Amino acid sequence: MSSILDELRWRGAIAQSTDEEALRAAFEAGPVTVYCGFDPTAPSLHFGNFVQLVALRRMQRAGHRVICLVGGSTGLIGDPKPTSERVLRTKEQTAENVARIKDLVRPFLDFDGDNPALLVDNLDWTAPMSALDFLRDIGKHFRVNQMLRKDAVAARLESQEGISYTEFSYQILQALDYLHLYRAHGCTLQMGGSDQWGNLTAGVDLVHRVEGATVHAMTSPLLTDANGVKYGKSEGNAIWLSAELTSPYAFHQYFLNVDDATVGTLLRIFSDRSREEIEDLERQVREEPFRRGAQRALADDVTALVHGEPATAAARDAASALFGKGDITSLDAATLRDATGELPGADLAPGTTLLDALVACGLVDSRKSAKRAVDEGGVSVNGTRVDDPARVLREEDYLHGQVALLRRGKKAMGVARHP
Repeated sequence: MSSILDELRWRGAIAQSTDEEALRAAFEAGPVTVYCGFDPTAPSLHFGNFVQLVALRRMQRAGHRVICLVGGSTGLIGDPKPTSERVLRTKEQTAENVARIKDLVRPFLDFDGDNPALLVDNLDWTAPMSALDFLRDIGKHFRVNQMLRKDAVAARLESQEGISYTEFSYQILQALDYLHLYRAHGCTLQMGGSDQWGNLTAGVDLVHRVEGATVHAMTSPLLTDANGVKYGKSEGNAIWLSAELTSPYAFHQYFLNVDDATVGTLLRIFSDRSREEIEDLERQVREEPFRRGAQRALADDVTALVHGEPATAAARDAASALFGKGDITSLDAATLRDATGELPGADLAPGTTLLDALVACGLVDSRKSAKRAVDEGGVSVNGTRVDDPARVLREEDYLHGQVALLRRGKKAMGVARHP
């Protein structure tokens, strides 16, 4: 079973690990129990968390036992940010987010069969512990000078705001999770993003001090956007896994538009395609980048994994309708809404003249320009060319009673929304 390490290494999914030789020996000795935690500080997981979910999924498919932890207690505290104190969620908000995230992770892992995944909430073992027990039994194993070395803590100490004891204690709570899962389930590997290295190694040290056992930690590289900023809730650039926050269409479009320098990295990390298939797609990027075959493969693979095949097909159809030769009238109501949601437009009632609609949607700057565009054959409604400048928007133009797609030329689009 050591091949999982080789696969993760090839896929670029390993940034750091404690004693890799010992970890490899543990994999060779038999199934390893591995866990990764996700804090419910938002109602959804995001693209950055997705790296860890996919890694857990690969571990389980390789025959290892996986535990997915949702942080009902750590989510009430929040991992310190380098810049400022977090706004604490209420217990009710956190509990609601825990439930949402549990629902989100279920499709990625197998919770049935011969090797079922476990889904746990650290509030279950943290809440019953008294403050005195926490300080005596857990806190005594931590040295403040070591805790101060964590980058986020050090940065906050240098700031005017400083850091509260609440956030300072976060790494102790996360370490407690590792100790509990080691005792309850024999867990010997924790995974996380590379920005979690200090928290992960704190857990490794705690298990060793309390139980005298050797356990391991492994991180994945942080994925960053085109500006070098990591994806996440705090950074404001999150691509959410929940369809309510990032629609399947927007999700598919995001991956369809990644640059050539990034697409190979993302294919290796997220796709289930073989090494040969991915290397062929990387070759296509070098030799025929204009075809964007790698981006299409990435967008299809990742969207299907997160949202399913039907949603992926609908996202492809929507993109074809907007940017290719597809039929906008064939889209279902939800996909139509998602696909046109970011287009410029205006609330326009049936009976509005087409010339006024073109101006209101920002496709032309005057009725005169609108009439010229129609006369030149460059205007369409829902993909059908219009040659009558006296045309008005009709009730039936509003697809699903929602929107009418107006187009000037090949690329300029706007939406007339039914008020």
